Amino acid sequence: MNSIKLKKLSLLLIALVSLTACHRSFIRLQKSGTTQEKYQAAIKYYNEADYYRANVLFDEIVPLLKGDSTAEKSQFYNAYCNFYLGQFQLASFYFKSFYSTYANSPFAEEAFYMYAYSMFKDSPAYNLDQENTLTAIDALQTFINTYPNSEYADNCTRDLIDLRKRLEKKAYEKAFLYYKTSGVTIANYRAAVIAIDNFKRDFPDSQYNEELNYVQVKSEFELAENSYFSKQEERYKKTLDFYEKFIDAYPESSYLKELGDIYEKAQKKLKDVIETQKKIDELKNGGAQTKEEEELIGKK
Repeated sequence: MNSIKLKKLSLLLIALVSLTACHRSFIRLQKSGTTQEKYQAAIKYYNEADYYRANVLFDEIVPLLKGDSTAEKSQFYNAYCNFYLGQFQLASFYFKSFYSTYANSPFAEEAFYMYAYSMFKDSPAYNLDQENTLTAIDALQTFINTYPNSEYADNCTRDLIDLRKRLEKKAYEKAFLYYKTSGVTIANYRAAVIAIDNFKRDFPDSQYNEELNYVQVKSEFELAENSYFSKQEERYKKTLDFYEKFIDAYPESSYLKELGDIYEKAQKKLKDVIETQKKIDELKNGGAQTKEEEELIGKK
């Protein structure tokens, strides 16, 4: 064995012996160390970025420390240990608990921010349930309202924009999914129209609004086409209304030709429906006298 390989092997053995000794020392400290010894060790581990060991010790001693500066520091550092370990729900809980307990602490503002930021880190991708995202938005906005001049305020604003974009994307996908699955059930056309109305209310400046307004015209037209006669006049009129609002908002849109064709069809269909309804009303008033007339009334 050459000298280089021998040196590497020696270093590896030394490292293994050191790790074993450190582990034994940590176990011994857990079993028989005093609260003060554990506190000092936890601070040392924290400063060395050994957040796992620091977290283990802080979890043990925090319930034993009452009312002094070590209790405050231990809770604050323990919240950070959970954050650095990627346990964001626990971190948010501990930071919030710290802020509630030590509202006058010099760490209080930072703890409030880290509570909100931990919630942000725990929020899911846009295509998953967004309950945690809503909680994170509330926490970030509350921080900005409470500390508008904080050094963390810009970070909160940035994260709020990120979270709102997730909600926007989620709402867009939901509305579009109703339209894409409309062939399964006519109710999805109506659901698409309603979801798009909700989207426009919640995200009036969204980049998706042109596309969704286009989908809304198509959905309302298809809904009218597949509706009972008694609903068609109302729904064809809504189709025309949606179209007119679309061309006012997007006069240069690439969808204009396709929607123009739909507009013309809706106009013709609406005229037919109104004329048919007029004949039905006349027959009702005059009394049906022929089979053809009775069948016409039955179309309603």
